Amino acid sequence: MPAVVLAAGRSTRMGQPKALLPATRAGETFIERLVSTLIAGGIDDVVVVAGDVAAAIRTRLGFRARVVANPDVDRGQLSSIVVGLDVVDRPGVLAVMIAPVDQPLVSETTVRALADAWRRNRAPIVRPVREGRHGHPVIFDRAVFDELRTADLSKGARAVVHAHAENLVEIAVDDDGAFANIDTPADYERWTGLKL
Repeated sequence: MPAVVLAAGRSTRMGQPKALLPATRAGETFIERLVSTLIAGGIDDVVVVAGDVAAAIRTRLGFRARVVANPDVDRGQLSSIVVGLDVVDRPGVLAVMIAPVDQPLVSETTVRALADAWRRNRAPIVRPVREGRHGHPVIFDRAVFDELRTADLSKGARAVVHAHAENLVEIAVDDDGAFANIDTPADYERWTGLKL
């Protein structure tokens, strides 16, 4: 199963590109940590959709992932999903995992649990949940690829998720990282223990 990492946002609330921020005291960046976790969790093809910092991300990742640019990042997150989907979609690809770069602390265990659940159920959508909260990454089955491609960009992938609310699968996980959305300097300090 391939994964698409969404790293094309402008990071306006953070004030600098989130993908290149250190996620650990050792200096591993958000993008490096997330890509390493996806690979360790069994993902066999990782595509990073980037914006203005695509070259810097490519330098950090080397051959661990393919990096592609979203030529129009201002069209929103769904536009990046479609760019990534167009890269990974090929015969034999039956689902894709979508992982936003602002949730780099997700665990390898969660990645495996989601992929295993999709293989068992072949549900249109599989996502992590804890105490009623929905997290990331999210798996979309091939059955909804066309819906993602044609969804209203202003509503994003949520519209596709809501359309399949009755038959999606939620996997209970005890993983803070699956729910840790790091968008602001305060979020960053809280979740990483580091200062900008």
